[in-house]
Amino acid sequence: MLPQEIIKAKRDGKTLSAEQIQFFVKGITGGGVTEGQIAAFAMAVYFNGMAMPERVALTEAMMNSGSVLNWDHFNLQGPIVDKHSTGGVSDSVSLMLGPMVAACGGYVPMIAGRGLGHTGGTLDKFESIPGYNIQPDQDDFQRIVKEIGVAIIGQTAHIAPADKRFYSIRDVTATVDSIPLITASILSKKLSAGLEALVMDVKTGNGAFMTDLDKSRALASSIVEVANGAGVNTSALITDMNQALGDTAGNATEMREAVEYLIGKRRNPRLHEVTMALCAQMLLRSGLAQSKDEADGKLQDALNSGRAAEIFGKMVHALGGPADFVESYERYLPKAPVIVPVFADTPGYVSHVATRELGLVVVSLGGGRTNPSDSIDHAVGLSDIAPIGSFVDHDRPLAMIHARDEAAAAMASVELKASIGMSESLPQLDPVVYEILTKDSI
Repeated sequence: MLPQEIIKAKRDGKTLSAEQIQFFVKGITGGGVTEGQIAAFAMAVYFNGMAMPERVALTEAMMNSGSVLNWDHFNLQGPIVDKHSTGGVSDSVSLMLGPMVAACGGYVPMIAGRGLGHTGGTLDKFESIPGYNIQPDQDDFQRIVKEIGVAIIGQTAHIAPADKRFYSIRDVTATVDSIPLITASILSKKLSAGLEALVMDVKTGNGAFMTDLDKSRALASSIVEVANGAGVNTSALITDMNQALGDTAGNATEMREAVEYLIGKRRNPRLHEVTMALCAQMLLRSGLAQSKDEADGKLQDALNSGRAAEIFGKMVHALGGPADFVESYERYLPKAPVIVPVFADTPGYVSHVATRELGLVVVSLGGGRTNPSDSIDHAVGLSDIAPIGSFVDHDRPLAMIHARDEAAAAMASVELKASIGMSESLPQLDPVVYEILTKDSI
């Protein structure tokens, strides 16, 4: 086989065989295909798409380009299950979800990512905890998952290396926005953890990667169909990202909210609804619950009993963090020197949020990155974010800004107010969860 013949076939709209796709992916990893050929292949797929068998073959070939975890000799007493989100603002769900599902009998080997652009990253949030090691060796990772039920870490060079090279070329050739390629990129990394079940959180709205509901649905359907085709029981939720999901945005600010959620100190209703819905699907997909009511009951008990918070604390300690982090989180999490409220110019209801711009307020404060190599300030961010439909006045701020200095706070205040629309009457609210897609519903 020749790479150029495979590119030509896809350029001409033909369906590639699994063997052709495997050959091309081996060339991505081993250097047998050039950057120009990878770019040409990506562009051919961008314009001509891929049939479902092609998407499954591409996902499996990219997954098998590196290490795939095997759990057979660990004799786990429950299913291996995970969740992935397409990202957004104030999306701290993974922080609570992993321990909650582990408390219900699941094993969650979560390989998470960093933030880029306006979206926050799970790894950045965990790195606000002193000592937390996001890259343990594979043996430690698997041992922690077996002993505690969950470990949340970063991708290593051994996981789906074909995707790393492929994505870097897509990123500079305007071919990122291709549903078959997005599907393979996400799933090749997730399925390399040796999962039995997976739940996807596909965001939609002005702060999401897919801003249009139909496009979000197309991506969710593709992921569900491909993952099930690869043998992993998978469903997807389409959830709202037309405003921040929780009360906070940032790294230490979101970690603080997550701990307070687990210990029952505060639970933002929107964040709680999405977290419970995703966790319930994880229990249903993995066989840990037979109905939504049963799943909800188990999850609520995991929270109310304190088991989820206890598991979270054990995971943090096992990965190098303080043994008493949950009990003493305020002592360990960094705090910004300047914390100031931002008030609306006139009283009224929050009616609209430009969510992407709201996320960029955190970036401008130093809490996010526009380049993968950027360092970030874990202390800065937002808290007490007023949701759509809330009434704000001289007593109730739009949000609290956590900044490194007064100048940064002043600039962020202007940006924050520009991202929020106001009205005199109560606005109509979008659903939090738009729909749930399973292999039987698409």
